[in-house]
Amino acid sequence: MGVHIFGKSIKHNALVRIGLAKRIFGIGYQSAEKICAKVGIYPQMRMNQLTEPQIMSINKELSTMTIEGHLKQKMIDDIKAKRRIGSYAGIRHALGLPVRGQGTRNNANTAKKMNRIERRFR
Repeated sequence: MGVHIFGKSIKHNALVRIGLAKRIFGIGYQSAEKICAKVGIYPQMRMNQLTEPQIMSINKELSTMTIEGHLKQKMIDDIKAKRRIGSYAGIRHALGLPVRGQGTRNNANTAKKMNRIERRFR
């Protein structure tokens, strides 16, 4: 059983700030705390304690932010733009190598998985 916020089901016994941060792409712990403060929710409140107007106000705040699909599309477009202009980072993305200065002699396996031709999100 869970509470539905912004189309995502969040466990009913999770803290509001932690549930938002873990389930919504683009929301971290600090931004979740700012949302709770803006809406007027006690920081240690659980998801099952939220009232319907509070859930609606959280949804309203989230709708003003760039999150989920829009954020993922923006990231993909930024990577495509870097590749198109031929920047160093774009070339590293295209080759599937680490982009932010990490070494490649050892431990570049994560970059090889992430920096493929088209970045896909789960």
